[in-house]
Amino acid sequence: MRKGVLELCILSIIKSEGEVYPSDIIQRLKQTEMIVVEGTLYPLLTRLKNSGLLSYSWKESTSGPPRKYFKITEDGETFLGGLTTSWKQLVDAVNNSIKKKAKSK
Repeated sequence: MRKGVLELCILSIIKSEGEVYPSDIIQRLKQTEMIVVEGTLYPLLTRLKNSGLLSYSWKESTSGPPRKYFKITEDGETFLGGLTTSWKQLVDAVNNSIKKKAKSK
């Protein structure tokens, strides 16, 4: 389940930013208290790119070598929509289960 949640969060961040550098994704996740290390993020980004959900471009950097920036594709946006719907259904189901249990006590 965590893998799906990470995909949802990462794709959402990339969509909201337009193009994003991986360390910026890690920083945004840390701000929400989701701790993800590079060793987790880079393979996931590669898998999402290989699945056609992300594309990337190289951009020159003022502080070193060129950097790879990721952007969500049209297929990625469709996939993100499905993940978002599934997430909302899961949250609703869990909330309903919790409410029913609380009422019966």
